[in-house]
Amino acid sequence: MSPSPRGPLLLGVRHHGPGSARAVRAALDAARPAAVLIEGPPEGDGLLALAADPGMRPPVALLAHAADDPGRAAFWPLADFSPEWVAIRWAQQAGVPVRFMDLPAAHSLAAEAGPYADEPAEPDAVRVDPLAVLAETAGYDDPERWWEDVVEHRGTGGADGTGGGPEEVLGAFEALGEAMGALREAYGDGGHHRDLVREAYMRQRMRAARREFGDAYAVVCGAWHVPALRAKTTVAADKALLSGLPKVKVETTWVPWTHRRLARAGGYGAGITSPGWYAHLFEARDRPVERWLTKVAGLLRAEDRQVSSAHVIEAVRLAETLAVMRGRPLPGLTETLEAVRAVMCDGSDIPLALIEDRLVVGDVLGEVPDAAPVVPLQRDLTRQQRSLRLKAEAQDRELELDLRKDTDAAKSLLLHRLRLLGIGWGTPTASRGSTGTFRETWRLRWEPELSVRVAEAGIWGTTVLAAATAKAEADAAGAEELGEVTALAERCLLAGLSEALPAVLRALADRAALDTDVARLAKALPALARSLRYGDVRGTDATALAVVAAGLAERICVALPPACAAGLDADAAAELRGHVDGVHGAVALLADADEGLRERWSAVLRTLAGRDTVPGVIRGRAARLLLDDGRLPAEETARLMGLALSPAASPADAAGWIEGFAGGSSGGGTLLVHDDRLLGLIDAWLVGVPERAFTDVLPLLRRTFGAYEPGVKRSLGELVRRGPGGAAAAVPGLAPEGFGPELDPVRADAVVGLVRMLLAG
Repeated sequence: MSPSPRGPLLLGVRHHGPGSARAVRAALDAARPAAVLIEGPPEGDGLLALAADPGMRPPVALLAHAADDPGRAAFWPLADFSPEWVAIRWAQQAGVPVRFMDLPAAHSLAAEAGPYADEPAEPDAVRVDPLAVLAETAGYDDPERWWEDVVEHRGTGGADGTGGGPEEVLGAFEALGEAMGALREAYGDGGHHRDLVREAYMRQRMRAARREFGDAYAVVCGAWHVPALRAKTTVAADKALLSGLPKVKVETTWVPWTHRRLARAGGYGAGITSPGWYAHLFEARDRPVERWLTKVAGLLRAEDRQVSSAHVIEAVRLAETLAVMRGRPLPGLTETLEAVRAVMCDGSDIPLALIEDRLVVGDVLGEVPDAAPVVPLQRDLTRQQRSLRLKAEAQDRELELDLRKDTDAAKSLLLHRLRLLGIGWGTPTASRGSTGTFRETWRLRWEPELSVRVAEAGIWGTTVLAAATAKAEADAAGAEELGEVTALAERCLLAGLSEALPAVLRALADRAALDTDVARLAKALPALARSLRYGDVRGTDATALAVVAAGLAERICVALPPACAAGLDADAAAELRGHVDGVHGAVALLADADEGLRERWSAVLRTLAGRDTVPGVIRGRAARLLLDDGRLPAEETARLMGLALSPAASPADAAGWIEGFAGGSSGGGTLLVHDDRLLGLIDAWLVGVPERAFTDVLPLLRRTFGAYEPGVKRSLGELVRRGPGGAAAAVPGLAPEGFGPELDPVRADAVVGLVRMLLAG
């Protein structure tokens, strides 16, 4: 059968629709066109041959990006069940030309949006969802359910898996095209204004195909475009729409894609919420419900849930019954999930969420062949991934590294270098096991967008090491604040960028010499101290870094006390309190090389703890740090607390002292549990706070004590109830002030009747 005498074969589809994909294959088999045009950017024509490469495994995406700005990019994803992919493979197997026909990416990227990117409608326009309109017209409240019933479930009626013979398949395309024509008559462009330009270019490509093949060619495009491609327009009118379009030079390649990314809203991949389910419908030639529920049972068994064959049989029966009750030709995803919840999950949504994540969406990651064009940086990254056996995967994967092992150390260096380049394949996370400096834990997840990040980073070099080194040097030169440079120095040591360190250290020394803000100095020191530790672990020479860190620490010791006594407001005091904690931890790391530094820092803390012009939150924190280090006797601690909580102190300042001394996760609650004297001082101060002042300090106190573990809070409450020294519990018959020594049965019996009435009500 050849295309219709009325013109070329126009196959309007839904992107990533398995029913559309089966119907396209059947229609092409029946019509046997001499060429096939596909909705997509013509710049990808030279890459279409790679679709036949055995190493190409969908889902994949055609990536186009501006040559001078790789971050300006667009994707055209394709899955096994995408009608466009089916048409490409059919043409290659039939030996006929296949070409893309959409507006070139050179124009769409020049407008800073890919052809399928979300674009806002004009203020007076409402964007039309054609499937939603057709579903509502047919009496459906869910467009997905309508599409399943009229298209996706067609795959069970015919022996060839298309739902009918050639005439019926072609008739379905005609009917869908007529429906879209009615919508275009009613809504015009439906708020999709850029479609007018795209469709003008498509018609130009169709005219070129007609000159070469006559009408013996087929077009596979979104069903929305079919009426516009059938419309009788003049060449001049289309040229007028296309004249003056901006243009940029673009580069294209194939990149791996994921089912999870297909399920996200926005762009070309929008519109399908269940790619795993759609892939199953496309692959299952017969009994799709039975095969799907068998997959579900296998997943649940792998998660140690008791699911038998009887469960599968009963779930199939329930899904089919639900479909009949709802007037559906076959059970859809809704019916199967409801059956699974009732039969296999005992009504629980928890295992159902696992099924939706693993099967309904899925973590399938496609592959592209080595022959696909890539930037040199991507090729070097691929080589290192293979040599280190770090496979890119779509699902989250936790990676534990022991830096004493050469291979693990190399993996760590690669991941840190990629992070410095803005390629977030791995994210450092807290280890569940050892917390030593020789251990690292990473959470890996490869997202398709990372291919764009790699292309962007390619401007820095052709290898990961060279690119990371150049990027670090440029970042050091452009850094405006000291903290940026210290963080960069730490990242360079983690990434093993020894060639970048001289430039980073020069920038660090320059900015440290000029910066007089003690808060910025204090913020920078912890990163330097950590850098020295990592340098030791990784065998990096960080002598120059140690010199800068020591000088920075000395300047902080001199400048911090005056800065803390300069009339700070509450927010500034809280910020400096955090910096005091950071510097204290940094000094502990640096003191191994300079024991005198620890003494000088302790002197600073004593000054802060004893100076009444310093905000209470900082005084309290300094006292606590000295106490934990064994440099403040218990008697002196009690004296400082007594002064801070004396009637002469303002309630807000006293509450701040308590927060600094006993707040957060620093073990302050445990300290109070084991020191009756300190707890008694706080208790006595608390009950003496005036009513108005108590309202003001309550949020601060709640934040302080609310952070304690439940067991600590219970112990403190019990100690306060007993009174100082726990005397109420130690002496029989002794009760806290205001309470009788024992229960008064007469007074207790007086409320029995009322309690019974309340319980009965």
